[in-house]
Amino acid sequence: MVRIDAHHHVWHLDRRPQPWLAEPRMAPIRRSFSLDDLAEPVAEAGIDRTVLVQVLADADETAEFLALAAGSSLVAGVVGWVDLTADSIRDTLAALRAAPGGERLVGFRHLVQAEADPAWLNRAEVRRGLRAVGDAGLCYDLLTLAHQLPSAIDTVRALPEVTFVLDHLSKPSIATGELQPWAAWLRELAAEPNVYCKLSGMVTEADWRAWTVPALRPYAETALEAFGTRRVMFGSDWPVCLLAGSYAEVVAAAEELTAGLSRPEQDQVFGGTAVRAYRLDLP
Repeated sequence: MVRIDAHHHVWHLDRRPQPWLAEPRMAPIRRSFSLDDLAEPVAEAGIDRTVLVQVLADADETAEFLALAAGSSLVAGVVGWVDLTADSIRDTLAALRAAPGGERLVGFRHLVQAEADPAWLNRAEVRRGLRAVGDAGLCYDLLTLAHQLPSAIDTVRALPEVTFVLDHLSKPSIATGELQPWAAWLRELAAEPNVYCKLSGMVTEADWRAWTVPALRPYAETALEAFGTRRVMFGSDWPVCLLAGSYAEVVAAAEELTAGLSRPEQDQVFGGTAVRAYRLDLP
């Protein structure tokens, strides 16, 4: 089975500013990160292919990522950004598909976590855009906080024809050890068959300096039990994960958290699920 990291980023500060990195706590990653920087860590971790995920609400970034993927043997797919509320969304999707690297486009994402309205996903114009994404045969990544899960549940139920992927388990409060109401909401979301979940982003929701695999385990096990291994995929969230641990440490933690699974089940988490959800075209 091809081993896949289904969630990572790159950014170049000289090309496109990253205002979110201005926070003092982001200082360790306040520099540019390229695919070349990722090459050695993924090789050492035995990762074969990756999914590159948008960082900014910027259509130019998506076009840049597609071109980057076209020249890379590592990036199997790109999750970009598109304005879901735009009347021209279908034309934009077609243009991205026709652009260099357009065959690597597998989905889209919006920074829903930054929206003040907890029901942003329920807006009519947003739902219209999500339908267009689904009609194009593409996935939609849900980047939500735990309190936004109820609107995510409503949206997934309202659009059964669209494939959704939940990023970072919807960012539960691992640092405080709280499980509820996040766990109940996650199980409710997982009851809908058109949504997948990424085993990603956990170390940065935990104590950056003192996280342990046992502290992550209740959250990973909740996701695995709720979704099953055929709907859970590993993602590193590199280079954001570097705030709390190295790439190797993040991969090792995921491997330890899934060590009790059978080999076929592990193969799903570390590859098979991502291939199916994103319809990755792999040799």
